[in-house]
Amino acid sequence: MSERLLVLRGTMHAHTDGVTAIVTPMDNSDMILTSSRDKSIIVWNLNKEDETYGVPRHSLVGHSHFVQDVALSSDRQFAVSCSRDRELRLWDLNTGASLHQFVGHTKDILSVALSKDNCLIASGSRDGTIRVWNTLGECEYTINDAHADWITCVRLSPRDVQPFIVSTSWDRTVKVWRLSDGKLINTLVGHSRYVNTLAVSPDCSLLASGGKDGVIIIWDIVSKGKRLFSLNTGSIIHALCFCPNRYWVCAATESSIMIWDLESQTIVEDLKIDLKNEADNTTTAGGSSTDKVIYCTSLNWSADGTTLFSGYTDGVVRKWGFHSC
Repeated sequence: MSERLLVLRGTMHAHTDGVTAIVTPMDNSDMILTSSRDKSIIVWNLNKEDETYGVPRHSLVGHSHFVQDVALSSDRQFAVSCSRDRELRLWDLNTGASLHQFVGHTKDILSVALSKDNCLIASGSRDGTIRVWNTLGECEYTINDAHADWITCVRLSPRDVQPFIVSTSWDRTVKVWRLSDGKLINTLVGHSRYVNTLAVSPDCSLLASGGKDGVIIIWDIVSKGKRLFSLNTGSIIHALCFCPNRYWVCAATESSIMIWDLESQTIVEDLKIDLKNEADNTTTAGGSSTDKVIYCTSLNWSADGTTLFSGYTDGVVRKWGFHSC
C-alpha cells in the first residue's frame, strides 16, 4: 500500500446520530438511502456536477426507536425499514409516505432484506425468529427458533434461481435457508464470538461474515458452505460488502475501513478519517466530534464500483473515490 487507491471525496450531513445502513441502487442512479439511530431514513440525491456532496430529498419518519436497517426495491420506488420498535415499514420514496406497518416480531428487529423481484421481505429479530412477509405486510411464514440467540443480519441472494436467505446471530453461526419455504440448507460454523454482519458476493458464489472476533470468514456457497479462508482485521466488524467490479471485500471495523484483495488475501486499503482536516467538522447530536471515538458502522459501493459510501457513529456519511475518478 505504497500509494493510496481511495481518497475522501466528501461528506454528507443530515443524520443526528449513528448511520446504521447504506443502500445503493443497482442501476447506479444518483440516489442512495441511509438509516440511522436518529429514528429516520434519508433519501439522498447525489450531485453529479459536484461529486463531494449529496442533498437530502426526503426524511422518512415514523419509527419510534433506532432504525436498524433499510432495503431498496429494484425500481427505486419503495423501501422497507426495520427498527428496535419491533416494526417494519414500507415507504413510498416519491412521497415519503409510510404505506404499511409489519407487526409480529416480539423483540427488536435488527435486519431486513428484499427479494430481487420485490415480492418478499425477510426480517431477523432479537426474538430468534426470521419472518418472511409479502409487500402488503402479511407474514408468509416464520422460522421459529432459527437461531439460539439474537439474529443480527439477514440477506437474500441476488439471483432468481433457487433463491435463499442467509442469517447471522449472536449464537456464532451463519445459516442458509431456502426462501420458498424456510427449510434449513446449511449451518456454517467457524466464528469464535457473536456474528454481526454478512455479505453475498455479486455473482452469488461467496459469503463473507464477521463480528466480535474481528475475523472475516469467506465461505463458498456453491460447495455447500465450505470455509475457504479467514482474514483477521484485529477489530470488531460492524459491516461488510463486496466490491461490484473488483475481487475485494470491505470491512467496517472499530479501527478503520479495511479492504482486502481476495485473490492474494492482502489488504489493499486501510481507510482512516482525519477529523482535523475535514472542512465541515461540526458538532453533532452526540457532542463535539472530539468527545468520543468515531468509527464506521455501515458501508456500500456504488453499482459501478467507483464510490464507496461509509456511515459513521457521528451521523456523517463519507464518500471515498479513486484517484483517477
